[in-house]
Amino acid sequence: MDRERQSWRLLMIAMAILAALVVAACGDDDEDDEGSGTPDVEVEEFPPDTTMGKIQEAGEINLGVKYDVPPFGFNNPQSGEVEGFDVDLGKYIAARLGVEPVFREANSDNRIPLLVDGTIDLILSTMTITQERDLEIDYSEPYYVANGDVLVPEDSDITSLEDLAGNTVCTAIGSTYQSTIEEEVPDADLKLVDGYSECLELIQTDAVDAISTDNVILTGMVIQDETLQLLDLDYTEEPYGVGIPDGDTEMKEFVDESVAQFIEDGTWQETYDEWVGQYIPEDQLQGPPEITLEEALELFPLPKK
Repeated sequence: MDRERQSWRLLMIAMAILAALVVAACGDDDEDDEGSGTPDVEVEEFPPDTTMGKIQEAGEINLGVKYDVPPFGFNNPQSGEVEGFDVDLGKYIAARLGVEPVFREANSDNRIPLLVDGTIDLILSTMTITQERDLEIDYSEPYYVANGDVLVPEDSDITSLEDLAGNTVCTAIGSTYQSTIEEEVPDADLKLVDGYSECLELIQTDAVDAISTDNVILTGMVIQDETLQLLDLDYTEEPYGVGIPDGDTEMKEFVDESVAQFIEDGTWQETYDEWVGQYIPEDQLQGPPEITLEEALELFPLPKK
């Protein structure tokens, strides 16, 4: 684990430097704040009676992202901006519409209700594609694939999934891990919270013994506290999809095209390298997802009655 801890220490330094540069750039030229970081893509015009046309008329799109999950969605206290992989994909989609992205906090528990009631137009919130969620919303084709893992203090005796039995494990309400841990390790004591930042606080104060969620989310915690370590279990496959209002086939077609273009024009790779790739060991690097939406849905079938 020494080499991995060194990698995360370098990541902490790199991200601090990046944040400082962002602040400095904003201070040097306030006129550049508006529209800064907007992807250079061609804007497509849509009929006014479509969801996309209505968004274009409003001039903005409301996107639900996480605020406490680096490197996918986090509120950077130094820059005052929401940043991360999901955020950059949201900016790309907004740019294709020629509108401003408005980022709203959406955690594992409230993101689907926010989409259903119209508070947000799309979900980009490290959301695993499942058949149960697909009953309420539609999904884009997968844009990222994470894996399930466990985070523990470096002096922990927990080394496997089975070791969670009899221990307190933190995860988020509404996440796939709520049911996965209950099924895989029924003797584990689940601590359910609203956001993963709460899990981090709990493990740092010894209130829980472990955290289980996607490896990229746990990576963000290691960035913040190098006394924690990943077990590298990869015990689930978690394909992420953009959440789309149920039945809006035109919006789904547009988002699928956006995700495909995001991958094909090289922006996916640039985004991955910036937020994930350049900071992790070479043997853990990955490319754009090859799994289809249909295959992703098969990974998480409806619960048996």
